Amino acid sequence: MRLLLTLLCFSLFSGSLFAQKPDKGTIRGTIYDKESTQPVSFATVQLEGATIGVTSDINGFFTLANINPGQYQLLVTYVGYDSSRTAVTVKAGEILYQNITINEAGSKLGEVVISGRKEQARNDVQISKLSVTPKQIRSLPSTGGQADIAQYLTVLPGVIFTGDQGGQLYIRGGSPVQNRILLDGMTIFNPFHSIGFFSVFETELIRNVDVLTGGFNADYGGRISAIVDVKTREGNRKRLSGLVSASPFQAKALIEGPIVPLKTEGGASVSFVLTGKKALINQTDKTFYSYVNDTVGIPFDYQDVYGKLSFLTGNGSKLNFFGFRYDDGVKFPITEYGWQSGGGGFDFTLIPSNSNTIVSGVLTFTNYKSNIVEADRKPRSSTISGYNAVLNFTNFGRNNEVRYGLEMNGLRTVFEYVNFRDYDFSRKDDNTEVAGFFRWKYKKGPLVIEPGFRIQYYASLPSVSPEPRLGIKYNLTDYLRIKAAGGLYSQNLLSTVNERDIVNLFVGFLTTPDEQVYDPVTLLPKSDRLQKAWHGVGGVEIDVSDNFDLNVEGYYKDFTQLVALNRNKTKANDPNYVAETGEAYGIDFSGKIEWRKAYLWAAYSLGYVTRFDGEQTYPPVFDRRHNLNVVGTYQMGKKDEWEFGARFNFGSGFPFTLTQGFYTSYNFDDILNTDIYGGNADYGIIYDSVRNGGRLPYYHRLDLSIKRTFEFGKHGKAEITASCTNVYDRPNIFYFDRVRYERINQLPVLPSLSFTVQW
Repeated sequence: MRLLLTLLCFSLFSGSLFAQKPDKGTIRGTIYDKESTQPVSFATVQLEGATIGVTSDINGFFTLANINPGQYQLLVTYVGYDSSRTAVTVKAGEILYQNITINEAGSKLGEVVISGRKEQARNDVQISKLSVTPKQIRSLPSTGGQADIAQYLTVLPGVIFTGDQGGQLYIRGGSPVQNRILLDGMTIFNPFHSIGFFSVFETELIRNVDVLTGGFNADYGGRISAIVDVKTREGNRKRLSGLVSASPFQAKALIEGPIVPLKTEGGASVSFVLTGKKALINQTDKTFYSYVNDTVGIPFDYQDVYGKLSFLTGNGSKLNFFGFRYDDGVKFPITEYGWQSGGGGFDFTLIPSNSNTIVSGVLTFTNYKSNIVEADRKPRSSTISGYNAVLNFTNFGRNNEVRYGLEMNGLRTVFEYVNFRDYDFSRKDDNTEVAGFFRWKYKKGPLVIEPGFRIQYYASLPSVSPEPRLGIKYNLTDYLRIKAAGGLYSQNLLSTVNERDIVNLFVGFLTTPDEQVYDPVTLLPKSDRLQKAWHGVGGVEIDVSDNFDLNVEGYYKDFTQLVALNRNKTKANDPNYVAETGEAYGIDFSGKIEWRKAYLWAAYSLGYVTRFDGEQTYPPVFDRRHNLNVVGTYQMGKKDEWEFGARFNFGSGFPFTLTQGFYTSYNFDDILNTDIYGGNADYGIIYDSVRNGGRLPYYHRLDLSIKRTFEFGKHGKAEITASCTNVYDRPNIFYFDRVRYERINQLPVLPSLSFTVQW
């Protein structure tokens, strides 16, 4: 309560502190595509005669502050659209709201020479931040011919994906539980399906994806490695439209339209969008891919549903209600695994007519439950549920932006697990987190600085974590920029993954234990039980030409405290949890060449990840030293109706612990009558004393696609896509069964044909 009162008082104070001068005026508004009514992100907005310019944000919103009174022409430009000029009159002390619609250009441009993203790059720090659009996702040759963010994330620098089947996402040395995945403000605890080609997110519904691989500012917290923030768009506000698509892998559909149609440009409306998809691969595998796992096939099954209801006013204020349900399952001969996830909530943006401060917020609830049944193990299950409430205030000035807010999270975890020695780790925990944050962006000439501060309070421990953050960019020239960022990060959530296994279908979730945690070296009690990390990132951006961008970033993450479940507990007095430390450091190179008909993206990462458990320093199972991705597309035809795509991935082998030998293990259930000579015994494994001292073979894969587009009517479009994953049938290893001495590979060559209709 005290924190909330402090925040409200600060908002009143800052509103006056950063308010515009009384003899100045402000223009703000939203830019929309005239046909689709969707916001246009990163458009360039200029006030002719005043040498003032900004770019619209991801929601198409812009603000021009502290303008001298007078008459001006408001110029909006964006690649592929006709320019828009609007006459405006600015009065002293007035805030003028201006909705602007722009039309797609009647003729194609020869090549891209103007980019709102380049202007944004000069005005924002944007270190370790990768913004992904649906157009970029669709440019990637996709398994089954259907684009998905799960496949695009794997080509980003610093991102490691462990496989096609049940793969996990690791970002610059952080494990999956150390990455926060957000969907419209909802925390998604498992965003990928058991077949790793597809995520729970619908590409056609995505507006933007921000991947923050390190050094992120105070807006985000609760994780110590990375953030993936997915935002969806509103439904069509003018007409009913939709999409259906099918391939041997899955079928999906989307429908959207107005409930209260938009009657005037920039006016109010109510719209909806509903999307769903269903796996088909477990039914089509015997017909199309009978050569894959002769006895098992491709046993993945999933179904997703997501819906959104949007209210938009004439001055840019909006309210969205949304909800989702995701189900997944896989059946192997020795194990059966499944998970269900659901949730919903609402978000809002309030744009007052007489204040430069924009108010936004979100309230969501999510629930995730997973379970696994294995032939030789007791069943295990994990449930995590909770709410997330955020209230943000953003104040815009001529050369500065202030953002501050309050966030509350409540979590309940229920975990049932018995290890190989029959020790029961089952537990239930409740935790509440409260955070306040402040971030200030200031631009002075070529310098952009973003100091920030976040304070996290973990009620169940109890513990307070003050976390300073800082980002800096300096524009050496219009084409060369240097940047740096860093900060302290904490989290209260841990997973139960066994790092002896590269692929883990079952991941349990726990909050930080209430028992004491000890330093792995000194064995002295630690002052707190949080997981913590320091980030430091530095880099350079180079606009080699209007079409060619280069980015180089070096990073260091110091995981000063990691807490893990002691899966090797053998005695009752052994601790349930162990503490570790770790480091992650490396350098990422990425380059992009973009013309009207061609697109080429390449990224190379050199990374080192280590953990120290008190006895030895070892590389975790996701320590891929070298990782290279190359993506290219080329369009042909009078209307670019043909598109060819290629993607190549090369990665060095993951580490694993070598096997020294085997032994027979009897449970002696019959005590003295146990037949140790002729009876059946289990095989135990003797692991090498050096943890993860071996390396798996190198991984590489080539994917190709060709797409033909047919247009019919004003809005109709059909696409036929032929694609092939793992073109030259590389036998990349999935896992190795040590007892049976049997190697299981990732999925082999998979040709596919998909058909999509959009209206």
